[in-house]
Amino acid sequence: MRTIVHLSDLHFGRVDQNLLRPLQELVARLAPDVVVVSGDLTQRARTEEFKAARAFLDTLPGPQIVVPGNHDIPLYNVASRFLAPLRKYTRYVTLDLTPEYVDEEIAVLGINTARSLTFKDGRINREQIEQIRRRMGAVDPHLTRIIVTHHPFDLPESFDKDDLVDRAPLAMRAFAECGVDLLLAGHMHVSHAHNTAERYEISGYAALMVQAGTATSTRGRGESNSFNVIRVEHDQVEVQRYSWVDGTGSFELAHTERFQRSGDTWSLTAAA
Repeated sequence: MRTIVHLSDLHFGRVDQNLLRPLQELVARLAPDVVVVSGDLTQRARTEEFKAARAFLDTLPGPQIVVPGNHDIPLYNVASRFLAPLRKYTRYVTLDLTPEYVDEEIAVLGINTARSLTFKDGRINREQIEQIRRRMGAVDPHLTRIIVTHHPFDLPESFDKDDLVDRAPLAMRAFAECGVDLLLAGHMHVSHAHNTAERYEISGYAALMVQAGTATSTRGRGESNSFNVIRVEHDQVEVQRYSWVDGTGSFELAHTERFQRSGDTWSLTAAA
């Protein structure tokens, strides 16, 4: 079994400082095999925000799979936005925009969906899709394959489909071909886990989409700060959501869902 801590939308520059130490301590106790951070490390891509995000990442265990979000591209500095959109991200966070972690049970690949021209929206290009096809197609077929992006490939029907990654249907067909199991994302500041069958009718295939809320930002959208703990054991996945509780001053287990894979289709089996 592998344990993944899934954080997202940290938004340094607009963080609740009271949450940082309890989060660091809990993540350490969870002893994850890998820590995933699915974008928006900063609020406005300023140098001091990236330095604070880097210092926070350094307190977390590794290995880490980190991808940028739309807030990690400068908004008001037009020259930087279009000429060097991820210069500060690559300086302070990582040079690797396609980070990868592979062991005997899981293969995790991060993909950058943040773009200068789309502002808040995300996009995946054909070269990235082919890269996923090659890299995921090359791993041991018994491994659970996981893709990490900031922008989601699927959302519940109650959300605006414009919030999905551009070219998501094309990517989903490639995911089906190379057996991608889990899709981890953020962006919406809302937690959710479901399979992709309702939106994408791909014969014999339904990936598991896991959405993380904002772990530390004050920019909540009706949900308390939260993060996910994902436990993967080949054809079974457990998704736990830990939410911030003001009364205890800590992150507490709030919800658990269990999913089972049959063939290439993931389905919910239990929730509590």
